[in-house]
Amino acid sequence: MGGLSIFLGVIVTLLMCLSFEEWVDLKYFFIALALMFIIGLRDDILALTAKQKLYSQFLPVLVLVVLDKMLLQSTYGLTGDFTFLEIISIGLTVFTFLILTNSYNLIDGLDGLAGTIGFLILLFLGVWFYQVGIVSISLVAFTFCGSLVAFLYFNWQPSKIFMGDTGALMIGLLISYLSIKFINTNYLLPDGHELKFTSSVGTAICILIVPVFDTSRVIILRLRRLQSPFKADKNHVHHQFINLGFSHAKSVLFISSISIFFMAIALLLRRQGDWVIIGIALVVCLGINYALKKAQQNHITHGGKN
Repeated sequence: MGGLSIFLGVIVTLLMCLSFEEWVDLKYFFIALALMFIIGLRDDILALTAKQKLYSQFLPVLVLVVLDKMLLQSTYGLTGDFTFLEIISIGLTVFTFLILTNSYNLIDGLDGLAGTIGFLILLFLGVWFYQVGIVSISLVAFTFCGSLVAFLYFNWQPSKIFMGDTGALMIGLLISYLSIKFINTNYLLPDGHELKFTSSVGTAICILIVPVFDTSRVIILRLRRLQSPFKADKNHVHHQFINLGFSHAKSVLFISSISIFFMAIALLLRRQGDWVIIGIALVVCLGINYALKKAQQNHITHGGKN
């Protein structure tokens, strides 16, 4: 039930630092966030089936897509400047929200992991939105950062409290929302703007690399074995570190280092195009996957001795 404490901490703080007009401007976002919080809370108290949990997520997502008009509207330079038809834009955005929200939920498998990765992502996006002048959005990101720091104090190994779906789905939705808003806002900044990343999509992938890489990896592994992509298993990246004999804390530090490394790549190569950033990200991720596979084989060969 750690998600409940995170939610309450955020709401109390935002009541003190956001004006009434800012609450009104973000009304659909807060409605969607509250709905996702309720879905997660319901699942933590009386477990939902995987299908029930997925179908129920359409409601908060559609609030953002249909009412708030939070849409992915074009290819953002990936394949020229092609603008999507509205129905395609809605479908793609709903899919992206669901994938990113659940990808974040899936990394919540070690003490401190989801909280640390969430903190890093929200800190990066919060600072960027503050610098481009979207203060209300940055305050939302920073208040969640503060709640996550407090949560991590009790969630670090050995943990006394867990985030649960209450927290993971809520923060996953927030990260999805901020990432899509980042892509749209960054793309519309004038060329030459000091805070503009040439690669909108590639930069977002780097910021979200841990949940994106982990989810893509396990889905590919399941499909190769002719299994359902929704089948639960222990092939996530954090499971691989545990299998190598790492503690929860050391695993979290290693995975967090990967996240920081990719954020540094995004900053250092902010004038490069999407295909350069995505290409580098793909090569590095394949290298990490290969290194984990070889380390596992050596670990098994040597009888699990470090």
